[in-house]
Amino acid sequence: MDKANIKSFTFDELKQEMISLGEKPFRAEQIFKWVHQENVTSFDDMTNLSKEFREKLKEKYTINNFNIIRKLESKDGTKKFLFDVLDGNAIESVLMQYKYGYSICVSSQVGCRMGCKFCASTGIPFSRSLEAGEIVEQILAVQREENVRISNIVFMGIGEPLDNYDNVIKAINIINHPKGLNIGTRHISISTSGVVPNIYRLANENIQCTLSISLHSSNNEKRSEMMPVNKMYPIEQLMEACRDYIKVTNKRISFEYALAKDSNDNLQDAKDLVKLLKGMLCHVNLIPINKIENGKYSKSTNENIIKFRDYLNDNGIVATIRRELGSDIDAACGQLRRAELKKE
Repeated sequence: MDKANIKSFTFDELKQEMISLGEKPFRAEQIFKWVHQENVTSFDDMTNLSKEFREKLKEKYTINNFNIIRKLESKDGTKKFLFDVLDGNAIESVLMQYKYGYSICVSSQVGCRMGCKFCASTGIPFSRSLEAGEIVEQILAVQREENVRISNIVFMGIGEPLDNYDNVIKAINIINHPKGLNIGTRHISISTSGVVPNIYRLANENIQCTLSISLHSSNNEKRSEMMPVNKMYPIEQLMEACRDYIKVTNKRISFEYALAKDSNDNLQDAKDLVKLLKGMLCHVNLIPINKIENGKYSKSTNENIIKFRDYLNDNGIVATIRRELGSDIDAACGQLRRAELKKE
């Protein structure tokens, strides 16, 4: 019988597990705190539990602790981790330091099915979705390694978060719980390429996460070329889902727009984007695109990026340019994993 990963249980699920073992419900709080607050790597470290109870836990559960395959550090302090997820697969997480504290970009799948042409995750064979505990473990593993407290989570690593919807939502519930990591949902951001049905689902979850939409073009033909998901959920459907999300949650959406040279970075593209987003409660995050190996797209010029931002701001759309972090260590998620695959 496969043992269950103790990190994949929500607090309430762990209570039920303890009851099924014939234990008192308060045992769940003890274990949950040991795992998520104390970040222990073994049941033997849970010193306020009897040896007999610890042995009982070992028989039924595991504490999955990722191994670090590679770790890279940028001159700007960004750190990138390639983790062994204990089944022969590898995923990436990126730790970034800001004035307000530490932020981590986590992966949600091993590989990605979306096939976005500018993304370094494209070309990594899709193996499976991560369990909730494997998403949480990325945070715990980095905190153990770096001895830091992470305050912000971004679901923008390898994989499409809304293609692994149930596990991502479960992981958020675990991360957010006051007896655990206690990271507020306002400090958690989910980025999606536009899986429309699950944007509607997310709107009704009643969690205060920030939703980021990878848009990259306001033209269906151009966006479909960059992002195959657009063929299934074209811009009109995506915008309808976004408007519903704003109406239900009263929260601003962040639109990610990666500027690619001679592709989506000219004045007409800016005009079309203003027309598309006019009147919406939103923010546009302009991203200087990362050039990937064999990739079709390359970074727009600094002059075009600034012109694009200024046009949006001058026409009532709040736009900022994302600060580039970790460019010297290939910090775009997927690049380190691609390099590892080439060596295999």
